[in-house]
Formats: sequence, C-alpha cells, structure tokens
Amino acid sequence: MSHLNEFGITHLRHVDLAVPDYETQRSFYTDTWGLTEVGTDGDLSYLAAEGSPEQYVVRLRRDADKRLDLISFGATDAAAVDALAERLGSLGVQLVGQPGDLQTAGGGYGFRFFDGDGRTLEVSSDVETRQHRSIEEGEAIPVRISHAVVNSNDISATRDWYQTYLGFKLSDSLGSPHMGEMMHFMRCNDWHHSLAIARGPHTSVHHVSFEMRGLDEYMRGTGRVMRAGIRKVWGPGRHLAGNNTFSYFIDPSGNTMEYTTELERLETDEWHPSVYDISDPMTQDQWGTSDPMSEFIAKESFNDVDRGLFVAPPV
Repeated sequence: MSHLNEFGITHLRHVDLAVPDYETQRSFYTDTWGLTEVGTDGDLSYLAAEGSPEQYVVRLRRDADKRLDLISFGATDAAAVDALAERLGSLGVQLVGQPGDLQTAGGGYGFRFFDGDGRTLEVSSDVETRQHRSIEEGEAIPVRISHAVVNSNDISATRDWYQTYLGFKLSDSLGSPHMGEMMHFMRCNDWHHSLAIARGPHTSVHHVSFEMRGLDEYMRGTGRVMRAGIRKVWGPGRHLAGNNTFSYFIDPSGNTMEYTTELERLETDEWHPSVYDISDPMTQDQWGTSDPMSEFIAKESFNDVDRGLFVAPPV
C-alpha cells in the first residue's frame, strides 16, 4: 500500500520559533536538549538534529514577541509545490507569497500560507540535505524531529482543514464521554502522526517532539534534562495512541518540548482511526510510570496566546 500524501507532502521539516530570550534558548537547545547549531544569520539560529538529513529542525529568531514563526513540511518536487500553491489559492487560502527560491539555510523551492487558524505554514522541495550520521548506542541526543502538536479551540475544524487542503489523514483521536474529543493525530506519511491538534483555549504551540535512538537513549536524555534543572511536566511514560514514549519539559520561554521514541509506523493505508478514552489510565500511559493526566498537567501546554496569527514572520 502507498502512504503517499495526495498533494505530495512528504514529512515535517522544521518548526520555527520567535523568542525574546534568544541567547538563553540557544544555550538550552544546544547544551541541554542536544541539537547542533549549524549556522546563524543575524537574529536567526539554525539548529539541526545530528541523525537527520534536514538542514535544521528548529529555527530560533530573536524578537520582542514570543510566537510560532512557521511549521515547514517537505514536498516531493517543485511541481508538487506549484500545484499545491495553485490549488490553495484557487480555494481561497491566503498565500503569503507565490512559490519561489527560499532564502533560508539549505535553499530550496517553496511558499508560505496561513492555515485556517492563522498559523504560517511552509511547503518546500529541493532543500539541500546536510551531512548527518547514525546516532550511537547510549548517545542521548535527538535523531530527528518527530512531530508538532498545536492547540486549537475548535479541533474538529482544524482537523478538517488539514484533511481538506493538505491531504493529511486522521490516525486516531483522544476523547472521553463527558469531555468530547480532545486531540486528533494526523499523518502525511507512514508515521502515526507528524502533526496533532489538541483542544485548548486559544491557538498556540502545544509541544514539539524529538525522536531518540531507542529506549535507553530516551531515558538517558530525560534524566540529563531533569538534572539540568529544566522543569519536567509529564513522563516518562508510553502513550497508547502511536505507542510512543513521552517526557515533556518546559523550555526557558515556556514552550513544551518532548523526547519520544518508537513512534508507531502504519503498515497499511487501510487504517481505521480509534477514539481512545482518556479516562482510562492505559490510554495516557501504558506503563503507569508517569503522573496521571490532570487538568493541571494539561494546562501546562496551553502556552501563551500566539502573537503571530495571520502575520507572516519577517524571515
């Protein structure tokens, strides 16, 4: 079976964040989190994962306002980029600009546009790959970016937008009889999710997740970040939906970052989404090692109201 996205979207490339505490964040992501700064450009820092061919997986930008600058996805080729831009424009999606050569690290060909909630998205092809390597046994640094989760106050509408306009497929959902649906897991390839949409009071970043080499490296990394004094919100544990492990931390600017490993890969397109009941402790943590999910833990990842909705970043 083919897992190709119908509009040629291949994978999550990077998540770009604007932060007021730029130097503190650079230090956190390199010294504590385990990313490698591969370049700077004025008030920009490009951060790569050693095991990933992507030029960078996080871009930091110095700004007075904290915001999500953009979420970037790869595309199969320039023709897919052009076709998607033409399609979105014809359907009334607000484009930031027409497809063209990208001016960011690694170049490439792409364009930016706003999703239904006002986040800036980028779809690109032909970005140069970087020299990467196999992460060694016991090396507790991210292999790659795994997924991004965003908050929305209407998760069904946001889910429908990504399905309709970008061809994402629903893998599974979380919910409960008395609270309704709380999260939708969306895929653009055979990973269980590259994007998820969480129910929150406003549009914001919920968390960004990074894949570790294996369980040992995931636990070593979790311990290293804890020892560095970074506040752990939840974990370690293993989710039911996606079957991946989780350790959530709050970075210095208040964004939630996750270490994970062993995210499920779907072997068939004939996947039937389930709605997992979050009132069942096994749904949130199959191991039972993390604190039970509570409204207090949930609120930690509501984040600040995003200041960048329907405003494209300057770079």
